[in-house]
Amino acid sequence: MRTSDAAPAAHGGTPGGTARGGAGATGAAAGGTPGGATDLRRARGDRTRRAVLDQAVQDASVHGLDALSLGGLAASAPVNKSGIAGLFGSKEGLQLAVVARAREIYAEAVVLPARGTERGLARVWELVRRWIDYSRRRVFRGGCFFRTVEIEFDMRPGPVRDAVVEAQAEWDGYLAHQVAVAVEAGELSAGTDAQQVAFEVNALLNAANDRSLLLEDDRVYARTEAAVRTVLRAHGADPAMLR
Repeated sequence: MRTSDAAPAAHGGTPGGTARGGAGATGAAAGGTPGGATDLRRARGDRTRRAVLDQAVQDASVHGLDALSLGGLAASAPVNKSGIAGLFGSKEGLQLAVVARAREIYAEAVVLPARGTERGLARVWELVRRWIDYSRRRVFRGGCFFRTVEIEFDMRPGPVRDAVVEAQAEWDGYLAHQVAVAVEAGELSAGTDAQQVAFEVNALLNAANDRSLLLEDDRVYARTEAAVRTVLRAHGADPAMLR
């Protein structure tokens, strides 16, 4: 998940990617320059790659990353099996690209919308609300993408596991940082362990996601919101800020 205060590169178009490449290609092509055809091919390649990844993240959220296959994606993507192989090089390359794309989608659904709130307790609460909405709306068809792949790769060392760990560590660190800001601002009690609070909040959010899927019960989200509110109030949060 991308959580730095700078928006992820893919938000609004990747540098040199489809949005910019497409516009530049059109102008170059109109001028008849040799670079125009290259830019058009690059733009088409970027669009194809994004289409494949957008399908793959949804499939992986349900069936896991190991279930992805070049042939299976070719059946629903605008490119054949050899074309997908050319885009990603290997199955592991595809899996790593899928994790990266999932991080972008997660940031767009949870982190970026919360940036409009003040840092500290207000942002912690907004992140909680956005996370619940992200899981409830099934931004990923199988619920939280990272819950699926964390369980799949938790005991399988390698580049894919490393990428999943990095994504989770980034989110954990960002949430804990906002809790720490709240402590420094006096919005939570002095001495509050920010890492512990972030751990408890994450545990509750993950439980909501898992139970909503297994039990097909939307009520778990209201229970989770109430439980997180209890955790924060136990550390001195003003109830008026948790609405």
